[in-house]
Amino acid sequence: MDPNIANQPFHFSANRKPPILPWPDISSRGKWSVSSFKFGFGAECLRDGDPDTFWHSDGPQPHFITVEFPRKVAIQKISIFLSFPQDDSYTPSTLAIRAGTGPSDLQDVRAVTLEKPDGWITFDVSSEPHEDGDGLKPVYAYVLQIIIVANHMSGKDTHVRGLRVLGPIE
Repeated sequence: MDPNIANQPFHFSANRKPPILPWPDISSRGKWSVSSFKFGFGAECLRDGDPDTFWHSDGPQPHFITVEFPRKVAIQKISIFLSFPQDDSYTPSTLAIRAGTGPSDLQDVRAVTLEKPDGWITFDVSSEPHEDGDGLKPVYAYVLQIIIVANHMSGKDTHVRGLRVLGPIE
């Protein structure tokens, strides 16, 4: 593992399996839901570890994934698996990340634009720098929401093949 990985704004892994990263995976602590889905392609496909399954939205835009935690958690990064070569116009190109104490008070914390992604992309949830200038601050929230603002080639529905929520390094 690259010793400078913690200071990189984006970490890309072309491997189909989730990358081994220093940040703890806190995904299982939350309750997952999606804005819409085609039967058999729901929120469970985001976390099943199988790159051949995916969440397939089936409703009006924007599409979103919501993770609700039972208590406030520190969220450092999101790791998302997208595949433009496989999913074409179903591949997200712009993501907005929101966080808050509940579904009614979510605030935008980050926007990310991706150019034809293929593999796992890991990035900070926050865009606010640490006081010591070393990396970015974690976001403290009960609710995290990933909004698919746009897809490549103006696609309507979306495919996300994997998603993990990562806490700060202890």
